[in-house]
Amino acid sequence: MMLLQEWFMFGISLEDWLRALAVAAISFLIMDLLTRFVMRVMKRRMSVLHLITKRRLDEVIAGTLAGTKRFLLLLLSILIGLNTLNLPANVELRLSQLGIILIGIQIAIWLNRGINTWMEKVVDPEVDPELRNAATTTTMVFLLRIAVMFTVLLAVLANLGVNITAFVASLGIGGIAVAFALQAILSDLFASLSIGLDKPFEVGDFIVVDDLLGTVEYVGIRTTRLRSLSGEQLVRSNTELLKSPIRNYKRMSERRVLFNFGITHDTPVDKIAELSATVRKIIEDAPSTRYDRAHFVRIGPSSLEFEVVYYLLSREYSVYMDVQQHINLELMRACAERGIVFAHPTTTLHVPSEVHLSTRPNLADAARRKSANA
Repeated sequence: MMLLQEWFMFGISLEDWLRALAVAAISFLIMDLLTRFVMRVMKRRMSVLHLITKRRLDEVIAGTLAGTKRFLLLLLSILIGLNTLNLPANVELRLSQLGIILIGIQIAIWLNRGINTWMEKVVDPEVDPELRNAATTTTMVFLLRIAVMFTVLLAVLANLGVNITAFVASLGIGGIAVAFALQAILSDLFASLSIGLDKPFEVGDFIVVDDLLGTVEYVGIRTTRLRSLSGEQLVRSNTELLKSPIRNYKRMSERRVLFNFGITHDTPVDKIAELSATVRKIIEDAPSTRYDRAHFVRIGPSSLEFEVVYYLLSREYSVYMDVQQHINLELMRACAERGIVFAHPTTTLHVPSEVHLSTRPNLADAARRKSANA
């Protein structure tokens, strides 16, 4: 009887309570079956479209709906059933506010699950390698989640009757204070977003920044990590990284090479004139090269200087070293065959044939003579 009295607390009959329970059960079954039906349709579409297109929108929708919480659906169904009862106004208000909160929580879960699915299914190196960037995805997902949660929170508070204008104003003042306190962190955060969108480099690129050089291993929210040629890991903040000029060698399609050499001053003029053509032939015969120029550029203090420019049709540093070694060896052989000698920094002293040396008295003999006379 006590239980029946609780049921009749608001003057509602047992029949009405049973009707509300039936409405709640039917609502739960409809929402649950509808969710399962949409997911099944999306999976069928994915199995067909995956063979003819790379678009993954259906996968994102299916992944989003997979975040549906049956417990929240059950609570919403109970609230729907309770709304069929003739309850006091204050109780109905509380129930409607609770329903808004539950709907907001479910929407937040859907959006968060959709973001995760988007990262897994769309931002995938097998789908499009250009889209996969740690800085872009990490920063964008972080900001997107904050925006989603903040929007859902404001929507829920507005429906609960909270004055969100004053709330947003207070958040703005607090946000300014937080921004000043976290200025360095926010600067690195937006720098990482700039790296992700502008893409001056990506993971796997070999870059040179000031005195740092190495292969990019990781681009994070605050720092970028490089692996140097000697093996150690170099870490630099994204803000400092973008303040300096960045040389990205991986995006170099070909390498311009300039080198100089000098020969001795006593080299005959005809051999000097032939040497440029010899250098050209050596470069043209070398693998993966495109000849540009070779000239006798100046008469130096200790050598006759040549300047050579060619292009290496490869960005690999090891290929450059192999080709330059080949050119150097062939140049040494060609000069040796023609009797041309490479110059070295020297100083020539010309001494006249007759040299008059002033004689100075021998102090030791003078001392001996002085002692003998004494």
